[in-house]
Amino acid sequence: MTQQTTIEHISDGEVLVQPPARVILFNDEVHSFEEVIGQLIKALRCDSSKAEGLTWEVHNSGKAAVFEGPMGECVKVSGILEEIALHTQIQY
Repeated sequence: MTQQTTIEHISDGEVLVQPPARVILFNDEVHSFEEVIGQLIKALRCDSSKAEGLTWEVHNSGKAAVFEGPMGECVKVSGILEEIALHTQIQY
């Protein structure tokens, strides 16, 4: 995942520049691969191939950064993943 600075326009002429946040997904022994893949597709709006690759990374490494972007988007992605009680963390 490449780091990109987030630029948000707050109001006329005001710009907020922030480093991107990341959603970290942790491995567990509760959810099946199919459940995790399905929830990643829902949260990231990605294809099954990308979701499967991220699932394997989480499985093999214990955790993985599955999304990077503005804090508001990270909160949305994390919330969708946690709908089925997946464990996530948002990092700056």
